[in-house]
Amino acid sequence: MDRSSQIIRTSWIGIAANVLLAGFKASVGILANSVAIIMDAVNNLSDALSSVITIVGTKLSQRPADRKHPFGFGRIEYFSAIIIAIIVLSAGITSLIESVKKIFDPTEPEYTTVTLVVIVVAIVVKLILGQYVKRKGEQLKSDALIASGSDALFDAIITLATLISAGVMLLWNVSLDGILGALISAVIIKAGIEMLASPINELLGTSISAELTKQIQKEVSDFEGVHGVFDLILHNYGPDVKIGSLHINVYDTMSAHDIHGLTRKISMQMYERHGIIMTVGVYAIATGENKRAELQAKVMQTLAAHKDIVQVHGFYYSEKDNMLSVDVVPDISVHDDDALISQLTAEIQPLVPDMQVFIVVDHNYSE
Repeated sequence: MDRSSQIIRTSWIGIAANVLLAGFKASVGILANSVAIIMDAVNNLSDALSSVITIVGTKLSQRPADRKHPFGFGRIEYFSAIIIAIIVLSAGITSLIESVKKIFDPTEPEYTTVTLVVIVVAIVVKLILGQYVKRKGEQLKSDALIASGSDALFDAIITLATLISAGVMLLWNVSLDGILGALISAVIIKAGIEMLASPINELLGTSISAELTKQIQKEVSDFEGVHGVFDLILHNYGPDVKIGSLHINVYDTMSAHDIHGLTRKISMQMYERHGIIMTVGVYAIATGENKRAELQAKVMQTLAAHKDIVQVHGFYYSEKDNMLSVDVVPDISVHDDDALISQLTAEIQPLVPDMQVFIVVDHNYSE
């Protein structure tokens, strides 16, 4: 079963659990003639909304690419997660308002054996459902499922807190309903904000994880003929579609035919292992005993010794074009690229006094 099918199946389980729980509460509410229990049953039906949103979002995200959206609709999943996170955040704010009211105007809860049974069943079902959905969301890397599972867990926690405060009230005549509710509401609001952060960051363009960066660099470096991996950039168009680019170092003695074959193999492996549509660029390393190789060594050593430079690559020298170009990756503390370029150019220019020197500042796009 593919990822989307698993997400949809998990969401249907969430809907079924909420509908069954709502049916149980409604039946008990009708038999006990309790409006509160019946209204709580209706609330369970609304809890299924997050699962419905997840299903709709997953279905829409699977639409095939078209002319206006050549990379597909995978990012719709992030919008689904945002909507669910807003629902959680709204629930937390509403709960906080009601809890604060209870702090200033406490009311004594009234529980019967029937209502206690309903509450305990609701807590158990919501805890099991929330843990299951959230765990599946983490396994499938689905922000929408994680948010939906968290929503169910928070419902269980709120209900449990209400039950605990009722017990304290009955035993010691101390009202904790409002205080516990306010504390839990604050936790829910914080969690809702964190839930929003993940899909929003994906839409804005988050940095590549250090783990994935190292893995890709190692895999590409393992190819025969590759002598360095640089400029890794990834764009996320949904959990299943990534567009990326990187550069590799190869010796300048390598033929165009061999370079073609090498870059093709790298691109194929990146797609098969990571689902990345990868463009592979090439930097040529000067070899042998000649002016270009000697100049390359001097330039690379000069720049690498600079305290603000963490990486040097992409050396290019052409007497025909009367130019020397090299790429540098500055330390994150460097904010003025123009000043850095001027400083480095002044250091390199004496090595080639009659040529144009181009210092290209690259940036690290990974964690």
